[in-house]
Amino acid sequence: MKPFSYDAPADAATAVRTVAADPSAVFLAGGTNLLDHLKLGITRPARLVDVTNLTSTEITEHDGGLSIGAGVPNSDLAADPRVRSRYPALAESLLAGASGPLRNMATTGGNPLQRTRCVYFQDVTTPCNKRTPGSGCSAIGGYTRYHAILGASEHCVATHPSDLAVALAALDASVRVLGPHGERTIPFTELHRLPGDTPQRDTVLEHGELITAIDLPAPPAGRQRYRKVRDRASYAFALVSVAALLDVANETVRDARIAFGGVAHKPWRAWQAEDVLRGAPATDATFRAAAGAELAQARPLPGNEFKVPLLTRTLVSVLRELS
Repeated sequence: MKPFSYDAPADAATAVRTVAADPSAVFLAGGTNLLDHLKLGITRPARLVDVTNLTSTEITEHDGGLSIGAGVPNSDLAADPRVRSRYPALAESLLAGASGPLRNMATTGGNPLQRTRCVYFQDVTTPCNKRTPGSGCSAIGGYTRYHAILGASEHCVATHPSDLAVALAALDASVRVLGPHGERTIPFTELHRLPGDTPQRDTVLEHGELITAIDLPAPPAGRQRYRKVRDRASYAFALVSVAALLDVANETVRDARIAFGGVAHKPWRAWQAEDVLRGAPATDATFRAAAGAELAQARPLPGNEFKVPLLTRTLVSVLRELS
């Protein structure tokens, strides 16, 4: 492991200035992903700036919704009675991710920033455009069971691994960020990027910008659910996942919000499926049509074609349960 310096500033503004001024510096919070990358040689920062005690660990009420401090542990967020009763899809996504000890360490601000688990990204002996831009993508033509079917590029076919991020995308959350030039708020669906020709950038955050909180609007009408399909019952990343919110009255869909996980470089908000659902009868035929509309743009790879029918069946099953 490359030697690095360790800073523990007294406040978030100092932490931001420190990282912004040093291209080789990174923030350290729960460290559940970063420390693995240090050991594997995926990232080699010269300075770690510890923000563990600099962001809020509180969940507070605001305008009918909740404001979640970036330092709230995933386990605390999943157990919060307001989250469990008003945002059950969020609690379910958290409990579907990682293990109990990891959830105790992982933070709300850090979880959405975890990087892909593409096996080639994690193997520094193989070419990877995300790790070393311009070196090539070993996954294309390689092992692709966990890779993208939506929004990929010729430079990268990796998927985003966070379960929490999928639920936040469906819930219309927003992200509060502190940077060297002040604060800004980003709609959660705009936080992550598709790979394009710069797959090394996962998000729209600039170097030195720190997530300080995530805001949830008032819970929408209807019912909600997060379902994850994986190769084993626990401690595995999603093959596909669905976060869905469905409001049905008189057997007609009044509103729908859907996001997919395990199928794209970012949490995939299924806007086209939602358009098909709103105002339509709450039937299996409508649900299949919604899945078909969204997945018409799917481009599976040899080795992950199964994700299209698997995601279709998962979405139909979740919507049937919620209707």
